Amino acid sequence: MTQVEAVVAHRERATLRVGDVFLKVDGDEERLAREVEAMAAAPVPTAERLWHRPPVLALAALPGTSLGRLGSPSTASAQAWVAAGSVVRRLHEALVPTWPGASLEDTVAELDAECAWLLAERVIPTELVTRNREVAQAALRPWTPVFVHGDLQVAHVFVDGETVTGVLDWSEAGAGDAMYDLATLTLGHPEHLDHVVSGYGDGVDLDVIRGWWSLRSLTAVRWLVEHGFDPAAPGCEIDVLKAQLRHPT
Repeated sequence: MTQVEAVVAHRERATLRVGDVFLKVDGDEERLAREVEAMAAAPVPTAERLWHRPPVLALAALPGTSLGRLGSPSTASAQAWVAAGSVVRRLHEALVPTWPGASLEDTVAELDAECAWLLAERVIPTELVTRNREVAQAALRPWTPVFVHGDLQVAHVFVDGETVTGVLDWSEAGAGDAMYDLATLTLGHPEHLDHVVSGYGDGVDLDVIRGWWSLRSLTAVRWLVEHGFDPAAPGCEIDVLKAQLRHPT
């Protein structure tokens, strides 16, 4: 009998694996439709779409393994990380999607609201919040929109040896800041930032990437807690915030 594995499940959406098929269930049918459109438009490897019957999208499993996991050292080679950087560059040079991503104003408002919650609830030390809010400021500048994946976690990039076989989970794709994708890919894996940049090429601002590391971690904590995840797990978001304190100003 083929087993059913819950890959990710929370109140907004869930992904199940049944043999070599992934079933993604999304309560927001418009978002799922945009994901299908983004996958079709992206000039990079994606999972084969088997069928789409809202609110479910069926995808074939990708060959290889994920580049890594947040909270665990990556076993992928340096060359695989370089290849991932090249794939991200190809995406960012594609035609920008017609639907907008988060605006700078919305991003600032979300960050300020989440920092206020963290301080009020005393979830993490005040110094951790205030220092990372300062670091995050580097990301809060106007950017030229490009085609971004929008949630380019290391677990969403699959590789086989030195080849990227596919990129998963395009639900947040749209027009956005290129540095945000690079920051998301390297979040918790700063030792591979140079490899990704080597594959990506010019135009990288390391201070902005570090700013996005802080911003993404600060804004993720409440959501993770409320959805049953642990941002304090070793190597995860709170450890990323702590590491930012050790980085020279």
